[in-house]
Amino acid sequence: MKKFLLSAFAMVFLLAGTVAGQCAKAADASDLDRDARHALEQLYRSHPLAQKLGGEASAILVFPNIVKAGLVFGGAYGEGELLQSGKVAGYFNSVTGSWGLQAGAQSYGYAVFLMNQKALKYLQDSDGWEIGVGPTVVIVDEGAAKNISSTSERKDAYAFIFDQQGLMAGISLEGSKISKIRR
Repeated sequence: MKKFLLSAFAMVFLLAGTVAGQCAKAADASDLDRDARHALEQLYRSHPLAQKLGGEASAILVFPNIVKAGLVFGGAYGEGELLQSGKVAGYFNSVTGSWGLQAGAQSYGYAVFLMNQKALKYLQDSDGWEIGVGPTVVIVDEGAAKNISSTSERKDAYAFIFDQQGLMAGISLEGSKISKIRR
């Protein structure tokens, strides 16, 4: 038990250091702009549906690098930007906390395509968007991508997760919040 608790504390300190490093790395808006646009271009090349939705979306939230780690308690953090008509309309962070049977560390990016003004207005007017509350978000994987067409029912938002690296395993309860930040 003593080794387990020591390992858990070590993981929490490792996560805190990683998150602090990511915050310092993304401190410059021009770096974040470059990283977000590069990530979106890569997503479009690997997922044609993402490019199609990008052309129809009211806005796109792009988080090029989220860092996640956990051992019983976990967390994730990353910064991104809102693109509207190809221009930066604001900067946001994504914070996730989790608890449960989990161990590991990983990084990934994600993009949320806001398909209508209702979803965009909710993001702009809320004091942080808690995923699962407010507009309906569909996580798009290979199976879901095959069933989305221009004639299918449209949801408020579609999210693509990409560029996953590392290993995170387990079963946990998780909550995510996206909040506006000032640059």
